Amino acid sequence: MACSSLTIALNNGVQMPMIGFGTFTIQGQSLITKVLDAALASGYRSIDTACVYRNETEIGKALKDLLPKYKLQRSDVFITSKLAPSDHGKERVRQAVLDSLNRLNTPYLDLYLIHWPGAGRIASQSPSNKNLRIETWLELEKLQKEGKLRSIGVSNFLESHLKELFAFCTIKPAVNQVELHPHFPQKELVVFCRREGILVQAYSSLGGHSSHLLLADPAVQKVAKKEGKTVSQILLRWALQQQIGVIPKSTHSERIKENIRLDFTLSSESMSALSSLKTNQKYAWDPRSVV
Repeated sequence: MACSSLTIALNNGVQMPMIGFGTFTIQGQSLITKVLDAALASGYRSIDTACVYRNETEIGKALKDLLPKYKLQRSDVFITSKLAPSDHGKERVRQAVLDSLNRLNTPYLDLYLIHWPGAGRIASQSPSNKNLRIETWLELEKLQKEGKLRSIGVSNFLESHLKELFAFCTIKPAVNQVELHPHFPQKELVVFCRREGILVQAYSSLGGHSSHLLLADPAVQKVAKKEGKTVSQILLRWALQQQIGVIPKSTHSERIKENIRLDFTLSSESMSALSSLKTNQKYAWDPRSVV
């Protein structure tokens, strides 16, 4: 059984599915249509993309064809996209949002995230990053008030970036999407975001697309065997059980189906085992150098 009905209210009241379908590195019309067909058939009602994934146009075309197939309306699916680092700043962010809306063939996005705290072509230690973040966020607030974005949030933001944002924002981020898994649990950031009413959504839940170290971790495999589930299901459920959203991706229909079948509960012993792994390893880009 799938967990397609599992949703959470964001801090602005918008209901967001806790399990989304990730599309990072999935490109080409035929492949996008194939995987979204499998995802919708399996019960996914949330799709995560970004400008830099270069697949928004293909997703828009696929949904135009697939939504009627499953008797779905646009309002039945939750679509997230993200601002490219090169589009930070008041002059560029509005056009970037309008371009994403056009490519995705939708009048609004359910969630739009600042993909990275740093701006493209600017040194990570430059104070310009902060100024551009401020400009970007204030323009996103306007776009939300105009109805083009139902919710706005951030990705890869540290506690320091969020505190800085709180000093000037009138709308708090609804979501902070970050790398998070048992090898990189980000416990302090999760506590901070929860206290501030920001939903943490995990990417690279399985350890990243270029590494299999987490999937092969003997402790993780031991829990999977004990619980009678796949390693992927165990890792995704570990996050969900902490009220952390997940966006697993796959191009294989059986894995797509498997990754949303998370309607089980991990024992406290299994949760503890996964939360206390000795390995501390980040597998994706690292925002700690961005001021």
